[in-house]
Amino acid sequence: MGVIIVNHEGIPIKSSLDNATSVLYSGLIGQLTEKAKNVVREMDTTNELTFLRVRSRRHEILIAPDREFILIVIQNTSD
Repeated sequence: MGVIIVNHEGIPIKSSLDNATSVLYSGLIGQLTEKAKNVVREMDTTNELTFLRVRSRRHEILIAPDREFILIVIQNTSD
């Protein structure tokens, strides 16, 4: 489906999707990534989140957070 690169402020800076969809995914996935980072830190303070995969019936979302950017890949699942 598409790829989005988000800056540390949650603003999509590059995307293969339309603007409205990019902003929607960026905002929601930014929040999810922060919460997942906090969970990983609480479980082990020496560890950090490097990759997150979310799969539903229709889509698979791959999230690779970094210090300055978040890479988001959205793809259709094939049954």
